[in-house]
Amino acid sequence: MIFAEKPIVFQCHGETLLGILTVPKEHATVGLLIIVGGPQYRSGSHRQFVLLARALARDGYPSLRFDKRGMGDSTGDAQDFSGSVPDIAAALDAFMVNSPGLQRVVLWGLCDAASASLLYWQETKDPRVACMILLNPWVRSEQTLARTRMRHYYGQRLMTADFWRKLMAGEVSVLRSLGELFTQLVSSVKPRDISKGNSAQAEVPFQQRMHQALCDFPGLILLLISGKDYTAQEFTIWLESQPDGRAILAQDNRQCELLPDADHTFSRAAWKQTVEAFTIQMLEKTGQIRQ
Repeated sequence: MIFAEKPIVFQCHGETLLGILTVPKEHATVGLLIIVGGPQYRSGSHRQFVLLARALARDGYPSLRFDKRGMGDSTGDAQDFSGSVPDIAAALDAFMVNSPGLQRVVLWGLCDAASASLLYWQETKDPRVACMILLNPWVRSEQTLARTRMRHYYGQRLMTADFWRKLMAGEVSVLRSLGELFTQLVSSVKPRDISKGNSAQAEVPFQQRMHQALCDFPGLILLLISGKDYTAQEFTIWLESQPDGRAILAQDNRQCELLPDADHTFSRAAWKQTVEAFTIQMLEKTGQIRQ
């Protein structure tokens, strides 16, 4: 084996968190912090995070994947992605302490873990974070969900022969379909209610804080977007709706790659390998940047 794996234990707000550190033989100055999202633990869907960590170690890069509070083998109450800043901070500290020579860290997250990565930097401005790799970020709102359904469900459904066959055969209720369509149309243009929440951060929609981080983060950002995923399509629609959406992607330190056939978790081996290749490229680029 050309790399080693070892568990590390660290503290976060009085709770005990467990992580798995995967390290190559030689010390590296750049490493990857894998942030886990949703109801997941450190292995990831179909062991995605294990395979990613080992692929990076074989290429000379250390990584840490960890269980947030209340998940996997970590203690405490489960945290929403928007409340994961302390967990990420504690993991990043532990990563640096347990990785000799490590100077800069790349944050890697899928779905709401990608969102949590942006929220972490937006809140902390942590100078150790030099790059973020964001896969199918989560921006769910009533508006964006409705717009996604309008574009990618109702629009595509009207183009299928099966829909018209069912309509002509009386298998589709015209009134119900029109009612659903009207409901989605109203939702897509209805203003958002941002009055809920009793903290300063809660009063600012998390999507707005994500947008601020996308604009202000001085390091590299790689967006990996699945072509067969509603969450990814919703993010694309949300970014397009921002006045500066195209300008954000046009920045020299921003890169967006579409995997047209991939699903949400990049479940096939070929898709995993593509994600691994892009991740290694970004680690290489990060290592070439002068501090």
